[in-house]
Amino acid sequence: MEEFEDFTQARKLRNVRYDVRGPIAAEASRLERAGHRITKLNIGNLAPFGFEAPDSIMMDMIKHLPTAQGYSESAGIYSARTAVAQYYQTKGMKDAAVEDVYLGNGVSELIGMTLQALINPGDEILIPAPDYPLWTGLTALYQGIPVHYICDDQNHWWPDPEEIESKVTDRTKALVVINPNNPTGAVYPREILEAIVDICRRHNLMLFTDEIYEKITYDGAEMINACTLSDDVFTITFSGLSKTWRVAGYRSGWIFISGPTHRAKNYLEGLQLMSNLRMCANVPGQHAIQTALGGYQSIDEYITPGGRLYEQRKVAYDLLCDIPGVNVQQMDGAMYLFPRLDPEIYPIDNDEAFAMELLRQQKILVSHGRAFNWIDDQHFRLVTLPSVEDMEEAIAGIAQFLAEYRDAVAKPSPVTARA
Repeated sequence: MEEFEDFTQARKLRNVRYDVRGPIAAEASRLERAGHRITKLNIGNLAPFGFEAPDSIMMDMIKHLPTAQGYSESAGIYSARTAVAQYYQTKGMKDAAVEDVYLGNGVSELIGMTLQALINPGDEILIPAPDYPLWTGLTALYQGIPVHYICDDQNHWWPDPEEIESKVTDRTKALVVINPNNPTGAVYPREILEAIVDICRRHNLMLFTDEIYEKITYDGAEMINACTLSDDVFTITFSGLSKTWRVAGYRSGWIFISGPTHRAKNYLEGLQLMSNLRMCANVPGQHAIQTALGGYQSIDEYITPGGRLYEQRKVAYDLLCDIPGVNVQQMDGAMYLFPRLDPEIYPIDNDEAFAMELLRQQKILVSHGRAFNWIDDQHFRLVTLPSVEDMEEAIAGIAQFLAEYRDAVAKPSPVTARA
């Protein structure tokens, strides 16, 4: 009988990674099946931590279910797209129109659509490091080249516009901004955003601005929608309901297109084709958008003093700062901290192995820094979604693990002791 070769994955997947849901998360699932309770600090999934959707959104979804059984227009239902356009009108984008809005199965699908419509093999996309790794993974999947610009952990995790510009080449097609940033929690000041917009202007780059956490900011940090800073830079703004309105499972996101659209007619035809190919976004989730964007914004209860997100953020930061050799910038937005472990105290040469051992010993699941395309092995990311009491317990476990690590490093080996 003739032997056939094994079926193998496409070569284009070789450089694609999404380690946030990689081997460490798989090991956590194995431990759970074995009966262990895992404290999951790896993914910004609000529902398991008791953050519930506003009742008005739930009721609107239920009301529209009888008429949400068929496909919608590929770009999305008219009422929801109108609500998104009007939302950006309130931000100063007075010409925002329904035609400028596409709805998607969360921002993740829309990142894929917009990149795939743009990238030819070898095209370069400027992406922050650290980043939300889907940007890097999908750029590689579509045979583009992710080029990372560095965000400075000694300066609020802000990027340096001069460093960004130094990485622009004749193959660069677009520049990605994640603001507020995941995984660092940075919120970028106006002058940095204006400088980034100017780089795009002078080098004829598209600006992709991921603003899914735009309403989750703390202590007066000003979140500026990058699209409001120019009318001559082609900009695609990404946002949605997953975080602010606590409905990640509804998969309801959008893009808003602004700037000189007349110079992007061919690209927009490609984007429309990508939209058509996926038929449409989840229709029940689309019906949540109009209600979510109008009326009372309940997220404000969570991000001010006394609110859950605010207080959990404070406790997590304070407790991490109390651990010897742990340095962390307090987040100005989002729901993540990205601590650094002093290499003199914690000489880690494999951050994935470090996070795996933390999981196995303490049953605490975090994400290692290189999962976010960071440049060293000294960082990890944790979410601040557990209650204050659970957050205290989790960081106590991290502190114990790190104390044992310090003791193991400080203890001389038998050979050293005899010498």
